[in-house]
Amino acid sequence: MRYQSTRGASPVQSFQGILLGGLAPDGGLYLPNQYPLVTTQQLDSWRGLSYADLAFEILSLYCDDIPAEDLKTLLHKTYTPQVYCNGRASDRASDITPIHWLGEEKGAKLGLLCLSNGPTLAFKDMAMQLLGNLFEYALKRANQDLNILGATSGDTGSAAEYAMRGKHGIKVFMLSPRGKMSPFQSAQMYSLQDPNIFNLAVEGVFDDCQDIVKAVSNDLVFKAKYRIGTVNSINWGRVLAQVVYYFQGYLLATQSSAEKVSFAVPSGNFGNVCAGHIARMMGLPIERLVVATNENDVLDEFFKTGIYRARKSAETLHTSSPSMDISKASNFERFVFDLLGQDGARTAQLFKQVETEGGFDLSKDVAYQRIQQFGFVSGRSTHQNRLETIRQIDQQYGVMIDTHTADGVQVARHYLQEDVPMLVLETALPIKFEETIQEALGRPAECPSAFKDIKAKPQRVMNMPADTMQIKQFIEQHVI
Repeated sequence: MRYQSTRGASPVQSFQGILLGGLAPDGGLYLPNQYPLVTTQQLDSWRGLSYADLAFEILSLYCDDIPAEDLKTLLHKTYTPQVYCNGRASDRASDITPIHWLGEEKGAKLGLLCLSNGPTLAFKDMAMQLLGNLFEYALKRANQDLNILGATSGDTGSAAEYAMRGKHGIKVFMLSPRGKMSPFQSAQMYSLQDPNIFNLAVEGVFDDCQDIVKAVSNDLVFKAKYRIGTVNSINWGRVLAQVVYYFQGYLLATQSSAEKVSFAVPSGNFGNVCAGHIARMMGLPIERLVVATNENDVLDEFFKTGIYRARKSAETLHTSSPSMDISKASNFERFVFDLLGQDGARTAQLFKQVETEGGFDLSKDVAYQRIQQFGFVSGRSTHQNRLETIRQIDQQYGVMIDTHTADGVQVARHYLQEDVPMLVLETALPIKFEETIQEALGRPAECPSAFKDIKAKPQRVMNMPADTMQIKQFIEQHVI
């Protein structure tokens, strides 16, 4: 399996060749030259596999430069009930990502695909725990070290830091928007005292943090000298690991591969739903991929109009689903590349246009006319929608959901189809957004015992301006 850049001007690479990096040298993102197709016979043969064994079947199609036994060992080390035992799904922890069926609405089964049972109570653990083990494996084989630079709007940071803490040869420099995460999210990250973890609170919004990560990644000399890698979803390994739970959700929701399932995905940076797009391109029988945004509705606007209009930092709203307060979706480039028939030159031109003109318009382009072939639909949710949805799900089904999952449920309900199960991807446990839960339900969110005192712990964080040069200087002073 070889990997190409979405901008078409970088040499093809192997999986291990791109694992430790982020952006391709031409500024694009890596994708496989072709998506391996899964037959209905293969799909049915995977029913009943453990999550780790299912992950092996899928990842071995993409990681053929890692010996099979090594890959299998890494996956069985990662996906264990002991690691994924937090929250509601502890009684079915062996499924790793069990389905919590809510009920039937408009003739369709509506359920939550529970992805928040990992160490940091968010779906980012599903990929990040594997990435930590893959990084350690690759670095040991190459006798190298790595300095990870990441940006987070809330959950990526803690998931990455919990996955990388104490890993040999790895340091993590995590940028977060100062004052824009929930108190619980901030405490999860900033309370870590591990010497290989550095939290940098940047003045601005998530997009400012993400822009700095991209600027550093595009400085190829600095990137090479200081061995910079990424854990954001611009890293292909992150997206690939997330593909697995779409297959798992489908297999748990169906009896045969003749059936179809729809997925509703709360979306900010487009990484989570991009994994669903890849699963669908591989042949997984997905009827619809429902992109659910909050008030920062750049993606909803594109899917409804064909116009992609990235917002400036000052236009990005701070909402009660803060992990989706993103106005420049990094992984969107991967989908646009496929939408354009994998035309790297055209993709490069459009995303250069985003940088110079703030967006692009495909509304009259023949490619946009084919968008329905990819199964995407979209919608937006507001603070009031979130409060109402949290209350409804609690009253109707006795289930407490977080604000981002509420965005997913709110939009999913507009796209229910009779006899097609709809799985909403649960993104985090409610405790991470306890203020809004209290506002919606008048009572506190349930908190796993391991996190009872998280906000009382001493915090270790450095405040920084949104300045690429100052971030580079900090890295220089603290590298391995």
